[in-house]
Amino acid sequence: MNDPTTALRELAHACGVSTEFWDWQGRHTEVTEETIRTVLAALDVDASTPEAVAGSLAEASTRAWRRVLPPVVVMREGWTPWVPVHVPHGTAIAVELALEDGSTRPVRQVDHYVPPQLIDGREIGEATVELPGDLPLGWHTLRARYGDQVATARVVVTPQRLRLPERLERGQVWGLMAQLYQVRSERSWGIGDLSDLADLCTWGARDLNADFVLINPLHAAEPVAPMEPSPYLPTTRRFVNPIYVRVEDIPEVAYLRGPARKAVSGAATKASALNAGPTIDRDAAWELKVEALRAVYAVPRSPGRQRELDAFLAEQGTGLVAFATWCALATRFGTDATLWPDELRDPASPAVSTFREEATEEVDFFAWLQWVADEQLGAAQARATRGGMGLGVVHDLAVGVHPRGADAWALRTALAQGVTVGAPADQYNQLGQDWSQPPWRPDRLAELGYAPYRDMLRTVLRHAGGIRVDHILGLFRLWWVPEGLPASAGAYVKYDHEALVGILILEAHRAGAVVIGEDLGTVEPWVRDYLAERGVLGTSILWFERDFGGSGDPLPPQAYRRLCLATVTTHDLPPTRGYLEGIHVDIRHRLGLLTRSLEEERATDSAEQRHVVEALRARGLLDLDETDPAEVVLALHRFLGQTPSLMLGVAVPDLVGDRRPVNQPGTDEEYPNWRIPLSDPSGEAVLLEDLVESGYAHAVVRAVQG
Repeated sequence: MNDPTTALRELAHACGVSTEFWDWQGRHTEVTEETIRTVLAALDVDASTPEAVAGSLAEASTRAWRRVLPPVVVMREGWTPWVPVHVPHGTAIAVELALEDGSTRPVRQVDHYVPPQLIDGREIGEATVELPGDLPLGWHTLRARYGDQVATARVVVTPQRLRLPERLERGQVWGLMAQLYQVRSERSWGIGDLSDLADLCTWGARDLNADFVLINPLHAAEPVAPMEPSPYLPTTRRFVNPIYVRVEDIPEVAYLRGPARKAVSGAATKASALNAGPTIDRDAAWELKVEALRAVYAVPRSPGRQRELDAFLAEQGTGLVAFATWCALATRFGTDATLWPDELRDPASPAVSTFREEATEEVDFFAWLQWVADEQLGAAQARATRGGMGLGVVHDLAVGVHPRGADAWALRTALAQGVTVGAPADQYNQLGQDWSQPPWRPDRLAELGYAPYRDMLRTVLRHAGGIRVDHILGLFRLWWVPEGLPASAGAYVKYDHEALVGILILEAHRAGAVVIGEDLGTVEPWVRDYLAERGVLGTSILWFERDFGGSGDPLPPQAYRRLCLATVTTHDLPPTRGYLEGIHVDIRHRLGLLTRSLEEERATDSAEQRHVVEALRARGLLDLDETDPAEVVLALHRFLGQTPSLMLGVAVPDLVGDRRPVNQPGTDEEYPNWRIPLSDPSGEAVLLEDLVESGYAHAVVRAVQG
């Protein structure tokens, strides 16, 4: 493969595309010319020939001059940024700010001469205005009037730093971490649901003195089978998967009559039998649940309930209409929009409007499902805080969405085409990862004033005490993999982290929520410093914490970061008992995911575990001759409890001695990812009723509480 030319490198850098990186073993690596050209093409930048590169470079150098105002200005409170205004040379301007509360503020022009430029045959001048430093937090609009024209730009004022919720200001908290679909009860329809979440919160709050429950992303999946099992590959990140709804908790169920009541009762009986299956069968659970939900939807609502539904629909606006429309289309034509009739592939087409009118009841049904899910999420959070939790439910935000899902259809102009999000090789995924998700286009996000990003955050934060951002490094840069190339053949694309992190903490501030960034993997040191400066907690996994600047030994607990969520394990590793047995090495070997020999991998893994266990013994947390995995798990949680980290997380599988990982990164159907039920060490299913009576669960909790 040819090395990139100097001009191609210059163009890539101008567009925020990396041409080199350092891999997980510290080796300097050049990005190939093919990858650079493909990534630039995904940004609509022509780099196909030397002439095209020269033309694209020229266009990039004058892009800002072709706009009167930048599309968006994201600033911190107290800042006084200068904003360029481009108008025909010599034209007078008047600039003001329309604030979120409806008031207006004048904006002064500053004396800052910039020579005019000739753009498309016209002389364009640049005026400069200064935004006031006392603007309130929020979403405002900058207006520039010149002649009979008005140009606008979004102005977003974000906090300097996200203030911690009151409970965290008082000191360390601990909580549970659960994959909700695993946490099934006797009343579940084959999959853990929002009623189970509420019960888990109540148990955690009242019996265990927990302050939060961190759960997997609840983002919506496909409305018909087959349903994508991964909660990290949703069809949209803005709306909720209604498979988590508990049918019996919908008030209208009480008014079912005759055959409808009998049908719903029969569906519940069939669905509860799914709890006995060896894996979680989402498709079977949803098939039973959706028919029951249709029966409940048909029940007339009281005037008060109808007004609440109407208010929810009005609040969610066109975004919910678009999602509900996609669900109705997917139900009729399949979930892959590329296979739909041509006229339906564009969400703004007249054909889509016609379909929406003809399928009003179906569209309304899918919108109603979101209202029901929202109510039950609110009830779970209320149960958590009423029980005494300082935070309550902490939601998880996935990195991206399915390449052929609802967001890929409705937000297609904001997503890059021909590339997917992934990660370069690391110790645990030595072939790299391709997550099959189309990335946000940083340029289009800015042009849209970050509205799709904001709306997504607001939905996730509606009923939340916190939000965990999976792969928060993606707010700084993302690994774009050209379609058809291996995951290792990608390139990093830069994002405006000041804007993305700022908006994240603005919306979290308004929700009163804490933000946790999953900052694992290849992290530039300044990134963690920046996140800490903005009040965003990091993530520390005990197995990964080492004194990398010195001995390489396990990091002592007192050296852990204070501003972080510290845990023993994570959903991308086996439960702790399975990890101690090396089950992750055996699985990766069986699936051909290792780049080193099995013997070498086992030796490395055993040595790393041995160092951790020795650290436990050295601190008196584990007897010198103790090898029982159950006791080692307790000792690891005692170690965790000695850290100064503000948040400590205990994985629910560790409470019951579960062994099997819920996910094996780098696989699809080779392993039953996201379909493993909560089980005891022998593989027998554990229901919520069993969990709350578990003596070992209480022992683990006592260990982490010290």
